[in-house]
Amino acid sequence: MRRTLCASCQRPVLWTRTDAGRQLAVDPEPDPAGNTAVHRDGLGVTRSRRPTEELPKAPWEKLHMPHVASCPARKRAEATPAALPAGVTDLSAFRRTRERP
Repeated sequence: MRRTLCASCQRPVLWTRTDAGRQLAVDPEPDPAGNTAVHRDGLGVTRSRRPTEELPKAPWEKLHMPHVASCPARKRAEATPAALPAGVTDLSAFRRTRERP
């Protein structure tokens, strides 16, 4: 298992390899609310996948939360609205709030 620190929030993350061959950072501690099944294969590689109805979580897998879903730095960045480019006006204050017929 390769553990590092998140570059944004400095919390520990566990790097896994998905079924598609990509790397996915998950929180290192199992979480019953997580949506990613994590296990180590026969070669010692930490694997992750999304359980489905057809292929539910196996007894040897543990549920973890993807770090992108729990990173406090990412949540702060999403809460802060991005600055609009020069010459662009924000019209959200002028939009209708009532439903149209």
